[in-house]
Amino acid sequence: MKQALTLFVLIWCVAVGNSQEKMNIYEGHLDHKAVEITPYLVEGGGDGIAVIVCPGGSYFWHDMQHEGSEVGTWLSANGINAFVLKYRAGGISAFITHSRYMIRGTRYPDPQDDLRQSIRFVKQHAREWGIDTTRIGVMGFSAGGHLVMSSTYLFDPEDRPAFVASIYPVVSFVESYSHKRSRRGLLGDSQQRDSLMRDSLSLERHIKSDCPPVFLVNCKDDPIVDYRNSVKLDSALSGASVNHLYIQYPIGGHGFGASDSKGSAVARQWKDRFLRWIKTIF
Repeated sequence: MKQALTLFVLIWCVAVGNSQEKMNIYEGHLDHKAVEITPYLVEGGGDGIAVIVCPGGSYFWHDMQHEGSEVGTWLSANGINAFVLKYRAGGISAFITHSRYMIRGTRYPDPQDDLRQSIRFVKQHAREWGIDTTRIGVMGFSAGGHLVMSSTYLFDPEDRPAFVASIYPVVSFVESYSHKRSRRGLLGDSQQRDSLMRDSLSLERHIKSDCPPVFLVNCKDDPIVDYRNSVKLDSALSGASVNHLYIQYPIGGHGFGASDSKGSAVARQWKDRFLRWIKTIF
């Protein structure tokens, strides 16, 4: 019964939609027709800043409400253009059946390819939306936080974001406190124990001095993604002298996104801190 209820909640989160126009970032490519981006545009382009938002969901599904539509609405209401990305993910059936032992399914580098293409897509349409191509950043939550941070070293310089906001992110695939579901979600069943793959996607091992500015937030009491993931990332960013801000809240848990009710009152302050931080970047 508990598993059935959890599955229902996950399906509901995936199905939550909004009235915004969805766009295919591959512009008609039939193989990727389900990869969509939803714009939340500021009239006149605002300050030309844009954020591509990557909801979490263990690389299996997406929280399209608290970490998607609510984030897009909040950012645009504060003068920042937002684009919520529904990147390719393993899917609930792959989570339940372990089918990717037999078929490829969706796995690395599919989500990374989708994020790269979304950055290119926004740049291609920047003039019509009033966006400055040098002010396009990314924001991700949980597994989405891992996805956006991976762009800082996996992408060529011309495709990298101008800044990164990583909220309660999955970070390490090699430590004992790694989030195993996200690791399996990204690598697939047949590759999740591949030591080279684990190393190549452990963020803390690949931070370099040319990493763009990073805004990092998590909670000490996170019951899903161990708080030490963010501590490890903060240490790596400091070691590489990367311009970043790390905020660790004592309580708040996980999965609150831009909600006005989930998490804790103190953890929900991350939104105001981000709005202040982004002004220091530009």
